[in-house]
Amino acid sequence: MSDTLHLKAFTEADLQQIWEIGYREEWPEWKNYSAPYFDDYQAFDSFEAFKECDDYHFLRLPSVQGIFIGEKPIGMVSYYWENEKTRWLEMGIIIYDAAYWGGGYGTQALTLWTEHIFATIPELEHIGLTTWSGNQRMMKAAEKLGMTKEAQIRKVRYWQGVYYDSVKYGILREEWKER
Repeated sequence: MSDTLHLKAFTEADLQQIWEIGYREEWPEWKNYSAPYFDDYQAFDSFEAFKECDDYHFLRLPSVQGIFIGEKPIGMVSYYWENEKTRWLEMGIIIYDAAYWGGGYGTQALTLWTEHIFATIPELEHIGLTTWSGNQRMMKAAEKLGMTKEAQIRKVRYWQGVYYDSVKYGILREEWKER
């Protein structure tokens, strides 16, 4: 396979690499941008310990795919139902490897993921993405994707002595088709 960015389900070998780049350090750089105010991160001193945690099992779900450059996993995309009955779906992304930050990889992965979600859930009319004002790159990626800022809840994310906003973006199926 070439060195192009693509999405696919993680294998166990891929998840060992994700553990190495994303879950071994006491507080990895990626966690400073992925909802650090929740303080829910845990480091694991071995891959065997990581395999027992909730994050490992989450990364194996059908609603999650790895982001790969060639055969190298660099991050993940996911979606979850805010409310499945009303068809309210949110998506997310983490790029664990900081060498791939700021180069458009996140936007490219979210583009592929948005296309996949709309293609595989034909009754879905809206995809949401929620971030916080401390993650400027995520806000930029959402805007590059053609998402509309739908809400900004002020000063509800407190971290390291500073209040940040929760920022919600969304795109409708017809807007996605028109882009």
